[in-house]
Amino acid sequence: MKRAPPSLTLLQASQNNSSLASLMNQHRESTRRLQAISALLPPNLRDGIQAGPIDENAWCLLLNNNSTAAKLRQLLPALLAHLRVNDLAVKAIRLKVSRERG
Repeated sequence: MKRAPPSLTLLQASQNNSSLASLMNQHRESTRRLQAISALLPPNLRDGIQAGPIDENAWCLLLNNNSTAAKLRQLLPALLAHLRVNDLAVKAIRLKVSRERG
């Protein structure tokens, strides 16, 4: 009888797969940036913002509604400056609103 191969943790799997390791690194970097700016975000909006994809051109924030996006558009210059001061600079921040449920 053949034995099933041993299970791998996500960390072990990522170490063995360069694509998965790259995705995990991007997720870590995106999460670091969201943590860095969280103090600048209005408390009532924080739950509606998630760290999204990051690449060499932009960092994306995933938002739960259009009103959150409108407020964050006003804060973008301050958020970019804060990231720059904390050595987490990105060229731009994109805002992506998930479809609102009606």
